[in-house]
Amino acid sequence: MSNIHKTAIIEDGAKIGKNVTIGAFTIIGSQVSIDEGTTVGSHCVIEGKTTIGKNNKIFSHAALGTIPQDLKFNGEEVELIIGDNNTIREFTLFNPGTIGGGSKTIIGDNNLFMGYTHVAHDCIIGSHCIFANVATLAGHVECDDYVVVGGLTPIHQFCKIGTQAMIAGGSVVTQDIPPYCLAEGNRANVRGLNLTGLRRRLDNRADIDEVRKAYKKLFESGQPLADSAKELIENTKNEHVLSLANFVLNTKRGIPFNRK
Repeated sequence: MSNIHKTAIIEDGAKIGKNVTIGAFTIIGSQVSIDEGTTVGSHCVIEGKTTIGKNNKIFSHAALGTIPQDLKFNGEEVELIIGDNNTIREFTLFNPGTIGGGSKTIIGDNNLFMGYTHVAHDCIIGSHCIFANVATLAGHVECDDYVVVGGLTPIHQFCKIGTQAMIAGGSVVTQDIPPYCLAEGNRANVRGLNLTGLRRRLDNRADIDEVRKAYKKLFESGQPLADSAKELIENTKNEHVLSLANFVLNTKRGIPFNRK
């Protein structure tokens, strides 16, 4: 049995699962689907073709599924997909995709989006990520699992952020940030490895040592970045090193770092 406040507006066609709570003065559009156990606070707007999974916690004044902030958008059928167990705090803004970007914005599971976070059109977000207050993702940004983005940090369109990367608050990200790395600054540069994250998630110390050696080869050897990445790929079977090297080799926007 769902708990829907008497002042909430649920348009005909909306699909509301079991044990869903919807707060006062919230508006749920006709194409919205909310799965069981999700809580939606007061004064939220959820519209468009938006699918929300199980056990999410959506706080007051969130706006989810409103049309993309893209001047090329012309009313096409586009979609916002949100997974399970996400925490979406006050005044967050998530937009659906656009035809030019695949028509979908996709968000995984177990993420924390703090207040005023913006996820723009065609973003793809993994799982277990943390976006601090006023983190701002432009269109087509991709974030892998376990990414941490500090507060007041904008990320330029089409940037990719690798798994377990951490970006300091107040940074300005205009290029791709590789897996396992720390980035900071305006413009953000790779500053080192996210060793705390590695130690939390990699049980094998040998894996961490291999990632450290790979980082030094890539960013401290002085040789061209692509050459270092190719050498790593040719000479290792370590999955984490391969993930790092392949990310660097396949970057479209480049990797920001200061050569030594």
